[in-house]
Amino acid sequence: MPAGKGRGEPNPGRTCVGKIMAMLCRLREVPRHLLVCEKSNFGHEKSRHRHLVETHYHNYRVSFLIPECGILSKELKDLVMDSGPYYFVKDLPLHELIAHEFINTFVKKGACYALTYNTNIDEDNTVALLPNVVSIDLMDLSSKLDSKKYKRISWAFKEKKPLKFDFLLAWHQTGAEGSTMMSYFSNYRIQERQPKIALSTVTDLPCPVLRSSELRGEPEAACSAQELFEWLGAVFSNAELNNEPDNFISTYCCPQPSTVVAKAYLCTITGFILPEKIRLLLEQLCRYFDEPKLAPWVTLSVQGFADSPVSWRENEHGFRKGGEHLYNFVVFSNRDYWLQLAVGANDDCPP
Repeated sequence: MPAGKGRGEPNPGRTCVGKIMAMLCRLREVPRHLLVCEKSNFGHEKSRHRHLVETHYHNYRVSFLIPECGILSKELKDLVMDSGPYYFVKDLPLHELIAHEFINTFVKKGACYALTYNTNIDEDNTVALLPNVVSIDLMDLSSKLDSKKYKRISWAFKEKKPLKFDFLLAWHQTGAEGSTMMSYFSNYRIQERQPKIALSTVTDLPCPVLRSSELRGEPEAACSAQELFEWLGAVFSNAELNNEPDNFISTYCCPQPSTVVAKAYLCTITGFILPEKIRLLLEQLCRYFDEPKLAPWVTLSVQGFADSPVSWRENEHGFRKGGEHLYNFVVFSNRDYWLQLAVGANDDCPP
């Protein structure tokens, strides 16, 4: 008669199942992401490149990479140096953003953007001002300043719930010269800030081989858009691309097929960057190929603020573990482009 198992003895089958369930639970905690890739041409009548740039309102970092380039052209460098300013206002009452004078001075005379600073969207009250549409439509209110709706909102912000925030503000002026942010908010603690600019030349850089017509890549002939996206992340993070066995902290192997370029120019702008400035950069990168170049393509990557309450237009944005919402253009010499849009898994699919 075989001996029975004691109640205290471990059951190998149950132990295995328990480990698998624990592993599955940990996998659920791994942040997931949504990545959309598409291709088009800047000359195509249905190309949506401009719309997607102009409706991604709150941009924190802009980077572009130009292979086979050691010196930045004057046109591009001038645009980079003119990427500011933006403003920081301390303890600004929320009702100031619906004041008659603010709407008439800034909202009606350009594109005005604002975002609360040092607030966490998953923990704090957060406010974002969009140039055309917000949950309270300033353009609609501007024509109804004597309406009951405006008076009710103004009362709520001033008296019932007098909220104050630290704000980042930026303004793209389209009208004649007028008031400035510094003078308008002179009664508050306001600072003018300029974006931080980092320019560098990367030597002997392994670059993926790309074909504009092959978004998904082609075995042994061209890399895919997703492989390029991962490679760009490594380049912008200054990771080693040689996959040496003695460094597993920041190492990455360039996807194949690849080629080594002698020099590549890398520019990164960090601050509160207006969509209008980014559109001009993209247009200038398209014109980069007006004259023959060794580079077969260039890239422009844009990251949004992790704690912005929206990503594109009024699409609600969540943080969870990363707060990602970003896009990347790969501009080819024939004016074809790849567009990659990414958000965290808590967000809706990118537009």
